[in-house]
Amino acid sequence: MVEADDEVGRRPQVVIVGGGFGGVFAARRLARADVDVTLIDRGTSNVFQPLLYQCATGLLSEGQITSPLRTLLRRHRRVRVVLGEAHGLDVTRGVVTAKRPDGSTFELDYDHLIVAAGMRTSYFGHPEFARFAPGMKNIDDALAIRRRVLSAFEMAETIPDREQRREWLTFAVVGAGPTGVELAGQIRELATRTIGREYRSIDPSEARVLLFDGAGAVLASFGPSLAAKAQKTLDGLDIEIRLGVLVTDVDATGLVTTTKDGTETRYPARTVLWTAGVEAAPFLTKVAEATAVPQDRQGRIAVEADLSVPGHPDVWVIGDAASRDGLPGVAEVAMQGGLHVGGVIRRRVAHPAEKPAPFHYRDLGSAAYLCRGHAVLKLGKLELSGFLGWVLWGAIHIAFLAGVRNRFATLASWLLTLGLNRRAERAITYGDPTAAEQPYP
Repeated sequence: MVEADDEVGRRPQVVIVGGGFGGVFAARRLARADVDVTLIDRGTSNVFQPLLYQCATGLLSEGQITSPLRTLLRRHRRVRVVLGEAHGLDVTRGVVTAKRPDGSTFELDYDHLIVAAGMRTSYFGHPEFARFAPGMKNIDDALAIRRRVLSAFEMAETIPDREQRREWLTFAVVGAGPTGVELAGQIRELATRTIGREYRSIDPSEARVLLFDGAGAVLASFGPSLAAKAQKTLDGLDIEIRLGVLVTDVDATGLVTTTKDGTETRYPARTVLWTAGVEAAPFLTKVAEATAVPQDRQGRIAVEADLSVPGHPDVWVIGDAASRDGLPGVAEVAMQGGLHVGGVIRRRVAHPAEKPAPFHYRDLGSAAYLCRGHAVLKLGKLELSGFLGWVLWGAIHIAFLAGVRNRFATLASWLLTLGLNRRAERAITYGDPTAAEQPYP
């Protein structure tokens, strides 16, 4: 922290950790304030996570669901974007320590800190599952899933043994929340509508998609009525749903589930995908340690009414990393939280004695895509499903996409898929050529 004698003529420094929805909305809210803003993220782009599963199944490209952070904030002269991963916090000095991609470190001084670091995939105490069951929280995850899904069909095409072929044509999705349901539906659509006539030795439409969850219903958070309608639609897609079970083991050839009475069942499946849970990003642990504030089971930090950390009015946690009044971990919470905290800081700079206003979340509803022509939408007491829900789902997602180019490109891809049953984004990559993740040992 700069000493008081050196602060004459210096604007307050705001550091934002995370370039997701919350971080970008906070930066935009602060753009015209009398502050200097530094937004730090480990990537170069803002990712529209609600459509990651469409990137993972070849419907959209990574470019259609991402926008460069520097482009989004280029008009805001007092906002600086830096590439790095925050990994240390000293609240006494007012310093965030970060790592560059090459491993070297640098420091960022702050007067106000906004933590919008988000969440990552949780394997519920079994990190070893990650090797065999990728999650889906970022572009790397989506491309890894695309590689595994498309490669599974390619493998099956050249394997003569029927049982081995069946393993490669079995896809297991763990987690029946919105992400899991959407991913399972897209894999079935890919197999039955897009690539059904493109293979000579196999029939892709015979691919099995298994959906597992420990709850008693798919999309349980949507309520019993929409959950029942969603299950009916998924049954019509021939998605095999296994509820009330926990996945207790995963390896290269399948997974094991365990029921409440201890019954174990093994399912052979060469492709296992994990959407079952989330936990806080590692930097949240550093924030908790530095501020002496406990974390909940998911690693989230309990915050005050204005989203500040208890005892530290110059540090805020927003988005799904914040625990307050049961707020859901959805994009709208992050967006509204970013706007709120940005406004709090603006008012504090202009009127230091003013008491910060509490955060009030406006629920804009939840939606999940099931398959072509079918989606479920919950807007307060209003519940929609079927074709109307599908149309509104598409309109909402187009509206929230960042950038006119992305909106038109995404709409064009959807229309192409509807009209011609084609998915143009089916290239697979193996990562960094010097250390590529090979799909098979």
